[in-house]
Amino acid sequence: MFGFEFWQIFQGIYSLFHCSPEISLIRLLLIVIGLILIFLSYKQILDPLILLPMGIGMVAINCGMLVLEGGRLSNLFLEPLVSDPTKLIEILQIDFLQPVYTFTFSNGLIACLIFMGIGAITDLDFFIARPFQSLILAVCAELGTVLTVPLAMAWGFNLKEAVSIGMVGGADGPMVLYTSLLLSKNLFVPITVIAYIYLSLTYAGYPYLIKLMVPKRLRGIPMDPMAIPEVSPAEKFTFSIVALVILCLLFPVAAPLFTSFFLGVAVKESGITRFLDFLEGPLLYGSTFFLGLTLGALFSVEIISNIAVLKLLILGMAALLLSGIGGLIGGLIYCKISKGKVNPLLGIAAVSCVPTCAKVAQKAAADENNMAMILPFAMGPNVAGVITSAIICGIYVTAAPLFS
Repeated sequence: MFGFEFWQIFQGIYSLFHCSPEISLIRLLLIVIGLILIFLSYKQILDPLILLPMGIGMVAINCGMLVLEGGRLSNLFLEPLVSDPTKLIEILQIDFLQPVYTFTFSNGLIACLIFMGIGAITDLDFFIARPFQSLILAVCAELGTVLTVPLAMAWGFNLKEAVSIGMVGGADGPMVLYTSLLLSKNLFVPITVIAYIYLSLTYAGYPYLIKLMVPKRLRGIPMDPMAIPEVSPAEKFTFSIVALVILCLLFPVAAPLFTSFFLGVAVKESGITRFLDFLEGPLLYGSTFFLGLTLGALFSVEIISNIAVLKLLILGMAALLLSGIGGLIGGLIYCKISKGKVNPLLGIAAVSCVPTCAKVAQKAAADENNMAMILPFAMGPNVAGVITSAIICGIYVTAAPLFS
């Protein structure tokens, strides 16, 4: 009896023995996965901006479980499914991440804040100079966003869930978060966590896809940055406002995302340095930090024990793989049309993870030819990928409820 009471003092350990062996093993597995993410982030093998706080959150929530009255397993981090107003007010005063989740996640605000910061660091020069080339490559790179939907439906997901999973192929974390919040809250956490983990893995995975699909002699094609026509800040500012008006008129359900992104662009091009410093610094990185930490805290045993998560892992990987393939096919076609003047690696940059995929394209080109500077060109399809992903998000969010 003494031993039983003694271990009850240490609730994290006691709760491992209080629940079923399967749940305990899953908790231990999540703790190990979280520690791996922390280590790989520390070593800069994975993107530390998202995965370091995410890994810490995963470790902490799965270690910090306690047994409440009635034998219910819980934690003091957050409760994502609480909806009763009285219960919500009570839990806001107890769980330390609950205010962050309730006031920024459950309404998609966190995605909009990150999009403001992304807009503030985005360079539109090549996109405006070569809009059709950038958009065509971006459309090719949405292959996974489109093809994953029927795959998910064939595997038992309904239309709303399938399009949310398909958005992983757009390689844009805030877009995935926003779509899943609106269409499939029941799968919001695993879809978003898987999306951000996979997006961080694009650094590691896409270079192998590039080597598999693009001949070595084409990967090193040099492009002259001086060939990009000069675009004035006034032109970029005007474009951002015109694009905002048109896209909000066409896809009002995605208007918060369009507004956030083009607001960031407008602030950058208008030269309001105090706003710009705030958007590209504290706002972007603060939002990214709390995004990672909260997602990690959401990834508890209740989430991973759902069989749907295994399917999501496979479908998410398929979505990003198909998008990478589609982008590179588009790049190879453009290379052929231009008679070898366009580096086909611009296609992988069209997978819209900004600026990660553009950097992947540049690194792959530099590995074959250290004189190949394609990053300024890669930013064009990279930005176009953000826009096409937001458009597809608007279409999915609008159309999915109509056909469900």
